[in-house]
Amino acid sequence: MSTKARVLIRPKAGILDPQGIAVEQALPALGFAGVTNVRVGRLVELEVEDPEQLDAMCQKLLANPLIEDYEVLEVGA
Repeated sequence: MSTKARVLIRPKAGILDPQGIAVEQALPALGFAGVTNVRVGRLVELEVEDPEQLDAMCQKLLANPLIEDYEVLEVGA
């Protein structure tokens, strides 16, 4: 039986995030005021037979632990 999981990957605090900066600068031009500290990340959805391996998958491939934080969310069986 497989488990569905989502891995949320974001730049670590203090790491330059050019996409986040671009979004933060563009929002006021579109009429959205008061937005700060925008961080752009990515979402990986997958199904695994052994959810115990998710952390190792993130460490070795899905995220770059030197510059990114990740969060694993199991969303069902």
